[in-house]
Formats: sequence, structure tokens, C-alpha cells
Amino acid sequence: MEKFTVYTGTTVPLMNDNIDTDQILPKQFLKLIDKKGFGKYLMYEWRYLDDNYTENPEFIFNTLPYRQATILITGDNFGAGSSREHAAWALADYGFKVIIAGSFGDIHYNNDLNNGILPIVQPLEVRQKLAQLDPSDQVTVDLPNQKIISPVGEFSFDIDGEWKYKLLNGLDDIGITLQHEDLITEYEKNRPSYWQD
Repeated sequence: MEKFTVYTGTTVPLMNDNIDTDQILPKQFLKLIDKKGFGKYLMYEWRYLDDNYTENPEFIFNTLPYRQATILITGDNFGAGSSREHAAWALADYGFKVIIAGSFGDIHYNNDLNNGILPIVQPLEVRQKLAQLDPSDQVTVDLPNQKIISPVGEFSFDIDGEWKYKLLNGLDDIGITLQHEDLITEYEKNRPSYWQD
């Protein structure tokens, strides 16, 4: 996982509440098994017209000023629904680094973190200000200092200390385990022979 320290990007507002994991990534794409390639299916039913391959010109992700946005400003209860990690894979593969919402589905919140996306909870008044930014406006997310720095103000956010440590150091669960590779190797060498058979 890449380290997340200070990130600067542009925003796209999608202020709907209750965007669930099936809206983020519809179920027909769950049979894909690689984490890469899901971005093209993100918000699929909103991004494409009924023929399934023509972009919907009215959907904000498809409008030219917002195509390169990497910070999503959204509503309450983002990522509710199933526990599918594929939804976080789609957000990451599309290019999102930060999601600022009123609240998150618990499992999706953790899935975002596990995939290097920083989910940030902010009140409606802050999100409404950020949603009014010009598509070219730069927003900086400073994880060490837990600040959002934008043309419309500076805002603090909370994050669990353990998750903060993992993101700052680019560590997922496998990376944390590999920090103890010497101890694991030593343990495996000393296992009783009947375990090794």
C-alpha cells in the first residue's frame, strides 16, 4: 500500500445520501477477481446510459472539469450495504484518494482504509462549502496534522491512531505481518517436525 501523508487534488461533489455498495459497484462486476480494472465500472448505472457503454453526459463524473478529480465530496451513510471490498477497489482504481462524507457504512469505511483511501467525516456545512469549489481549486489533505486545507477554509478531522499509523507508513495487514518476517521464519524453523509434514 502507498504511504499517505499530505495529498493535494481537486474535488467532485456527489452529495447524495445513502450511496450503497451496489451503487458504487453493481453486483454483476463482482466476479472479477483482480483489484485492478474496477474503476471503469464505478457508479456504473449513473455513469452510463441504457446501452451500457455510452457515457451519461449529465452525470458529474463525466463532465470535463471533474474527470481528473481525486477527492470525492458526498452525503451521509456512504458505502452502506454489503461488505464487498470491490466497492473500495473501484473507488481506488478510478483514482479517488480521499472521500469526505457525513458518515460511512462501517465495513466500507474499513475497506477504504485497507485500500489506501482516506475516508473523512465532516458535517454538512463543511461539505456544502467544499461542494461549491471550482473544479480547478486545489484541496490539500494533511494526514499528519489531520487538516483539510482549501480555498473555502481549513477543517480538522479525526482518525483512529492505528489507522493513521498504517496510512502514514503504507502498511496494510500483510505489510504489518511482514515487519515480523524474521520472527516468523525463526518460528517456522523451530516447529516440531510433525507440524511440517
